[in-house]
Amino acid sequence: MTTTAANDRIIALAGGVGGAKLADGLSHLLGDKLTVVVNTGDDFEHLGFHISPDLDTVTYTLGGVANSQQGWGLEGETWRFMEQLARLGGPAWFKLGDRDLATHAYRTNRLREGATLTEVTAELSAALGVTSRLLPMSDDAVRTVIHSGGRSIAFQEYFVRLACGVPVDRIAFAGAAAAQLNPAIGALPRPAAVIICPSNPYLSIDPILAVPGARDWLKGLGVPIVVVSPIVGGAAIKGPAAKIMQELDAPVSALGVAAHYQGLADGIVIDSCDEALAPEIAALGIAVHVVPTVMRSKADRVELAGSCLAFARTLPRTPGAEAAPASTK
Repeated sequence: MTTTAANDRIIALAGGVGGAKLADGLSHLLGDKLTVVVNTGDDFEHLGFHISPDLDTVTYTLGGVANSQQGWGLEGETWRFMEQLARLGGPAWFKLGDRDLATHAYRTNRLREGATLTEVTAELSAALGVTSRLLPMSDDAVRTVIHSGGRSIAFQEYFVRLACGVPVDRIAFAGAAAAQLNPAIGALPRPAAVIICPSNPYLSIDPILAVPGARDWLKGLGVPIVVVSPIVGGAAIKGPAAKIMQELDAPVSALGVAAHYQGLADGIVIDSCDEALAPEIAALGIAVHVVPTVMRSKADRVELAGSCLAFARTLPRTPGAEAAPASTK
């Protein structure tokens, strides 16, 4: 296993189960030297609660309490609330575990009291013993919207209720143009590198990049930006990334992932089974690192995290570059 120098600070971008797994490996190696910027495009209001699925998945995973089988929700969860809601004829399509409800109730109450999403996230992280810093991409509402066959579908409706069962024509991020990048992000010290976790590029990372100032901030850091491909052997490890890429006429491969991040990423980590794609990816101007990327265990997460950090250290920094200020819109 490769470890990082004690003074290395790392910023990771993440969302979803795959992103949370690598963030967990990075957190194991870096502790409070790691900041994870998390997608909030999945957030929505349901049954009177403000629900932040990606923030919760990352928080639960780094807190060691996530359901190890499904990757989201809490280990040992019970479902009496949902059973009773269904019995009453309520909307039971979005599953909320009994203990998970406490998270949503706490967040919703604190937001109503005037706390920011950033403040609430810090409180929840501290309560679960998370040592790394988790930051929502914005304290403003940004909502992922799926356009399919002339319909505009709210993200959770598409992802959960419809089980991604309709074709994607276009993806939009409602509210993004008016949103402000989380001020805490722009105030972060310059890191040694940025790691874009193996999250869905379209559903988990693009919402972050859609916030005004996000891309300029990343490029202005002047440090290596490394992407980890969520596509392995032409398929997604979890979720609809491959399906969406096919529907949007993008190559369903690590090469397609690299092309999606061209102009932003300096390097990409791809799985050993995709090594043959390395020359084509390199031709895009993106350095390639080939290692096993499938994370089946905690040890796999830590090993991949170490490989990403070691790879990032081989890539050049931009001398004298400083972070671009976050948008104050």
